[in-house]
Amino acid sequence: MALKEIHRLSLASGRLFAIVLLCSAGAHGQPVPPCAGDPQPAYPALDGPAAIRVWERSDWTPTSCIGWSPSTSATVIATAARFRHAAGAEPLRRRIGAVSRLSGLLYWSTTNQKWQPMILDAYALLGPSESQRRQDFSADEIAEGGTLYAQQEDNLIGKAVYRLRIVRASADRLVFTTENSGTIRYLAIPVFPPGEIQSIVFLERESKNVWRYYSIARIGPQASLFLGGHDASLVNRAAATFRYLAGIPADSEPPAAR
Repeated sequence: MALKEIHRLSLASGRLFAIVLLCSAGAHGQPVPPCAGDPQPAYPALDGPAAIRVWERSDWTPTSCIGWSPSTSATVIATAARFRHAAGAEPLRRRIGAVSRLSGLLYWSTTNQKWQPMILDAYALLGPSESQRRQDFSADEIAEGGTLYAQQEDNLIGKAVYRLRIVRASADRLVFTTENSGTIRYLAIPVFPPGEIQSIVFLERESKNVWRYYSIARIGPQASLFLGGHDASLVNRAAATFRYLAGIPADSEPPAAR
């Protein structure tokens, strides 16, 4: 996130989603992903509020099914939601692979108090080099065990290359992780070392017409030094990501947090 903001769901299938911020700094408990038991935060009622929970300065030991190392003083954001989707896994795989569609993705800026683009530009890469631009990934490329790369320009932190790993890809379950594969700099100053920004997303079919969404994002201790006390911005960014994958207009009222 840019130093300016750092130092300072939603209509789907005709239904309004609201985001509920369950807790923030100093919250009790730890995130529990669906691969480790009953998720925390828990999935909300269908068509009810989604849940976003933020832990600041968290000494968190992730469950082994995630495959992450323990962290110290990290910022952790977990999101749980349910959404209507009757078209199966393939459209979701296409949405994951359609990197260029992230360009212009909106979120509510708590600094500027308006909807504005969170992602200015995004495109798929042939490999980890940012010069190897290519077309979006196809649904077939969102295949279990695959590793893909994309460049993304955030409106606040600028350009970065991200590594996308497809952990699971079946008719009923999609799991993928992302992390910055290189150092992210702001005004030539290293702000986020490689692997400092990580996320894992679980998309799981609940029934023919309903899917569950669960994500955990973790921002390491160096980045967390800039993020303390800015939960609302983190919540809105998490909401924007969920809305994109669920096919919900990103700028549907109300914002996740003002």
